[in-house]
Amino acid sequence: MHFLRTAIFGIIFSATTVLCSAQQNGMASMPGMSMPMNMPAHSLIEAELNHSGSGTSIEPASTPSPMLMTSTHGWMLMLHGSAFFADTQQSGPLGADKLFSTNWTMGMAQRQLVLSQLTLRAMLSLEPATITGRYYPELFQQGETAFGKPIVDGQHPHDFLMELAVLYDVKLGDHALISFYAAPVGDPAIGPIAYPHRISASEDPIAALGHHQQDSTHIAFNVLTAGFTYRIARAELSGFHGGEPDEHRWAFQPSTNGHGLDSYSARLTISPAQNWSGQFSIAHIASPESLYPHQDQQHQTASAIYNRPLHSGNWSSTLVWGRTRSLTDNTKANSYLAESLLTLQHNHLWTRIENAARSNELMLSPGTALPANFTELPIGHVAAYSFGYSRDLRSLAHLSAAPGIQFTSYTTPQTLVPEYGTHPAGVLLFIRFRIVQ
Repeated sequence: MHFLRTAIFGIIFSATTVLCSAQQNGMASMPGMSMPMNMPAHSLIEAELNHSGSGTSIEPASTPSPMLMTSTHGWMLMLHGSAFFADTQQSGPLGADKLFSTNWTMGMAQRQLVLSQLTLRAMLSLEPATITGRYYPELFQQGETAFGKPIVDGQHPHDFLMELAVLYDVKLGDHALISFYAAPVGDPAIGPIAYPHRISASEDPIAALGHHQQDSTHIAFNVLTAGFTYRIARAELSGFHGGEPDEHRWAFQPSTNGHGLDSYSARLTISPAQNWSGQFSIAHIASPESLYPHQDQQHQTASAIYNRPLHSGNWSSTLVWGRTRSLTDNTKANSYLAESLLTLQHNHLWTRIENAARSNELMLSPGTALPANFTELPIGHVAAYSFGYSRDLRSLAHLSAAPGIQFTSYTTPQTLVPEYGTHPAGVLLFIRFRIVQ
């Protein structure tokens, strides 16, 4: 079975690479070969009104946003999306391999009203079908469950319905904006823009190790957010349901009982220039984890993003700090991330460097239930160093494809060396597809 899976991926990867080589010379001057540079925003308010990320989070105004756009009957219609078809191979005693796909697509409709703007947005993912066994392998990753048991060394899929939201923005003169966001499934005002939608992470097929300390709430239920922006600063408040999505990834979960607003957050965003954006946020989250239903948490995050358009590409870099604190026993878990993506014409080079706190769940055997009276405790920090390369080609109209490779090396905390070894590693071969103009 392993040989068959690897052979299938090898055929797809080879065919795409051959197509890239055959078309490269003839298509070098065609529009869309490099990341599309739609008209950039010039201010924080303009970046907000683009609404190209998840929830109400933003990146610097100069950040490009690949999309397909058209207009009809007074509406501007936009379609974003990307899909990775990846094969992962991991070393060490607990390393695993798997063929899977991470993916999402977002449709958006905007209409200009008198001194205001209405935006309707829906985001979907087919990961419940393209990630078998309810998770894909990722060494040292943890969070949520598969078949009622904690996921160890793996990342869960996203829900089919990632976001369903209405956004309404009212301009107060040239320098002020009031914004409202309502979503039965959406992203409250916590943290930076979530990793699937962050330009500096856009060529990386897998989740950041610090995801659950930094942006785990990017799929939450019954979200209400209000924000006020003046020139370079924005303040936001959100109310939402704190429980993480359950394993029924196809279900429309807000329709079930017990999803009332029990959590809240606040975020301050500063964008002093077109290429810079930073934020600080804090949240009280009620019972986020199904395995520990009586444990509330406090989340804090801070981040800075720098984006620089280049003559033939773009360079985006992100720094993130995230911390969770149990309000039951005051244990804390910190994570730190630095990532950068350089795009030059057809080529993408990136790195992601992380240091993330891990808990004693990693000492459980994969696929086993929590022992009776188990208490989750921190056991050290894992360091991860990822480096990747991909190369664009235009495979179909409005769709770009890029074969790529990513290598990750880990440094294991002393407590986990007997189980993992000192420096396990992972390799990802993938093909990325993205919607473009």
